[in-house]
Amino acid sequence: MPDTMRMTRRTGLRTVVAAGLALPLLATMPTSAAGPGNLRLSVMTFNLRFASDSEPNSWPTRRPVMRTLLRREAPTILGTQEGLYQQLRDIHSDLGPLYDWIGTGREGGSHDESTAIYYDTRRLAPVEHDTYWLSDTPRVIGSNSWGGMFPRIVTWVRFRDLNADGRELHVLNTHLDHVSQYARERGARFIAEKATELGRSAPVVVTGDFNAAAHRNPAYDTLLAAGLVDTWDTAAERSALYATFHGYRPLTPGGDRIDWILASSGATVHRAEISTFAADGQFPSDHLPVRASLTLP
Repeated sequence: MPDTMRMTRRTGLRTVVAAGLALPLLATMPTSAAGPGNLRLSVMTFNLRFASDSEPNSWPTRRPVMRTLLRREAPTILGTQEGLYQQLRDIHSDLGPLYDWIGTGREGGSHDESTAIYYDTRRLAPVEHDTYWLSDTPRVIGSNSWGGMFPRIVTWVRFRDLNADGRELHVLNTHLDHVSQYARERGARFIAEKATELGRSAPVVVTGDFNAAAHRNPAYDTLLAAGLVDTWDTAAERSALYATFHGYRPLTPGGDRIDWILASSGATVHRAEISTFAADGQFPSDHLPVRASLTLP
């Protein structure tokens, strides 16, 4: 059963605790400051590129650029992919004490990649959270049954919106396999089913690196068929389009979006952006972050 009484913010964090394998770390949650005001949510998805010491794009080199970007953008919700535990702690420190995060490693430990969700505690309070493995056995830590290169996960959090009289929303964040199309399609099917189930009680936002081009992959079609909308397509305004994976090479105008923000049908999307922020030629990651300003139905 989900553990709604204890919230932690490190790699051992999740509500499904398999016997003997969870690695919890208790943490004190900051007091959320509720207040009336704008009901828009600023949602960002960002593949961080896992931390390494390899130059010229080591984490110590990239971190100051990442810090500047995130502080400038100050998203309400930030879904991240590939983050390693210490890297996630660094980002939490750089975002500052008004943020917290929820996530666990895809192998169930503290040395593997996570799909963490950061949130502004002045606006959102987590009510319940869980981690599912994208496999035939989603409750089994580290399970991988669809031929993916690595185990893949989806992190889910149910939030209470402190600016909307406690109204709730669901956020799911994932990173689909980069090798197996079958694994991508099955993972998308699982997330679509979960989003449909959760959407009966409150609006849903899905963030992720899907390793699949929007409009050109069955994984994308599956998620939209579940009633989700692509915030890039439905935005009243949007920035210039670039391929969201660049690999530290020159950017590709009009390229493939493999990083998406999806939302429940009926969401009002005010603006969608792909950020090309860099400092002295240094990008914060090998992906470009995607952001959407939206109001949920």
